[in-house]
Amino acid sequence: MRAPVSVIIPTLNAAESLPVCLGSLGFGLEAGLIREVVISDGGSRDGTEEIAQSAGAVWVEGAAGRGAQIAQGIAAAGGDWLLILHADTRLAPNWAEAVLEHLGDVNSAGYFKLMFDEESLAARTVAGWANLRSKLFGLPYGDQGLLVSAKLLEEIGGYPALPLMEDVAVARALRGRLKMLQASAETSAQRYVTEGWIRRGAKNLTLLSRYLCGADP
Repeated sequence: MRAPVSVIIPTLNAAESLPVCLGSLGFGLEAGLIREVVISDGGSRDGTEEIAQSAGAVWVEGAAGRGAQIAQGIAAAGGDWLLILHADTRLAPNWAEAVLEHLGDVNSAGYFKLMFDEESLAARTVAGWANLRSKLFGLPYGDQGLLVSAKLLEEIGGYPALPLMEDVAVARALRGRLKMLQASAETSAQRYVTEGWIRRGAKNLTLLSRYLCGADP
């Protein structure tokens, strides 16, 4: 019997972060969960492809754009379940147990509790808001990962090949069918550190508001 989960990771010049992401998948390999890892690249010019090849990942290439890259990666995957991750995300050691608990429910999708790779009040506040938003409004973002059965994804019309807000679009399509998994996903805080926590947070909220009000992604 083949392992059930295909992991899909969109990349663009991700050589610095990808090894940590791939390393965290080891617990899933040990548990017999992972059928394959599909790296869907948007034109990297660093060592991303070499890292993917050394890890034994399936490599697919296409135009840059996270939604389109994820959709392309899904098309190359063969698992009954799909785990979509960002390249700068590291899963907690107990992630495989949390996923195993969820696999019996093909009619709901799962996402992880968000954490940042920085111990600061700002990081904890932003992560806390993201987790609250996910629970109250059913809007987890892509950096929280998405575990969804191929059957359910097909039922909602597939993964949206949008240039922006693709994670919000799929979360809205899965409204009422999303559950927080009992494990965390740690993501890079670099964008917030570079742009400022308040400025980046305000930018994200503005983009979300515009999209929900009908703006073209």
